[in-house]
Amino acid sequence: MHDTYAEILLPFASSPELFERYTNAWGGLRTGMLMEHLDSLAGSISYKHMLGPGVETLGRIRERGFYIVTASVDRLDVLAPLSPVRDIRLSGIVIYTGTSSMEVAVKMEALGASGVEDTLLLGRFSMVCRDARTHKARPVNPLILGSPEETALYSMGENAKKRRQSLALRSLSRVPPSSAEAEELHSMYLQYGQDSGLSNYERVWMGETHLEKTMLMFPQERNVHQKVFGGYLMRLAYELGFANASLFTRSHVTFMSLDSISFAKPVPIGSILRLTSQVLHTTPPGELPGVVHVGVQANVVDVRTGQEQTTNDFRFTWYPDDDAAVVRQVVPKTYQEAMLWLEGKRAPEMGDQIRGERNKKPSA
Repeated sequence: MHDTYAEILLPFASSPELFERYTNAWGGLRTGMLMEHLDSLAGSISYKHMLGPGVETLGRIRERGFYIVTASVDRLDVLAPLSPVRDIRLSGIVIYTGTSSMEVAVKMEALGASGVEDTLLLGRFSMVCRDARTHKARPVNPLILGSPEETALYSMGENAKKRRQSLALRSLSRVPPSSAEAEELHSMYLQYGQDSGLSNYERVWMGETHLEKTMLMFPQERNVHQKVFGGYLMRLAYELGFANASLFTRSHVTFMSLDSISFAKPVPIGSILRLTSQVLHTTPPGELPGVVHVGVQANVVDVRTGQEQTTNDFRFTWYPDDDAAVVRQVVPKTYQEAMLWLEGKRAPEMGDQIRGERNKKPSA
């Protein structure tokens, strides 16, 4: 396992020129660009696992006989603020292998002048290996564990895969909501879905929160497979979702978590990509901490027929600065929107559960 470790150092504090390339409008770091690097790092680590720790170049995919793609991003959870600006280290390691899949754990740390390291973000990428000729699943190298710490990480990766499979089985696209969820949905409808005169909140129908961006995909953003780089799509989706959350709350928002990303199909170079976002869930007005959960869908548009194919589905959660409450309440109007509302409710709850589990564990 330790042979798969890799890291990237971004010396923002000591390099004003580098910081200028990553700075946002509020003097902080562009989180979407850091996500882009994390996806690239997870891919590099996966190839390192397959080719050996001494590999220096990937070479030609056809000659290697296989390629690796990001299947999904399980979670990316922010544990501490990115500010003030410090040097950042991005690191990762393969913590679990299945038959043709790998779980890559990633970490973002701030490096203080005194040598103190502050963990800012933790997350997991699920990578899959494919045969370069048949495009079918190809077995990956087994993972050799060399210490109790590596055994614990392997168990964590195995549990993460099981949890992801369990969540897929409980998906509202497959099974109906639980009785408790149905009751909560009905309660929300009674409280917010009907016109009830004056109140201290503003109701917003979910269908009115759509925000869209349409782009042409250029070859400068291609990966080694000659498709659009997944990390670039992550950045685009993050920035659109951030804009939507900001417009909805009418304030600047802070990133809390990337709750999931699914990669259904590759995005070809030269294609027209339509990104559509909408607010899926908000905490009740006045409840603290207030959060806004946003979904972003990426579709490739066929210009001849106008038909669209979904390539990616992104889910993000933000909260208003200064931990303020959200005073606007998003409300579904259709059954499909109601299921999205419940899925949006599940995601922050899962994040709270995972962060709680991490806080219980003794630090290494």
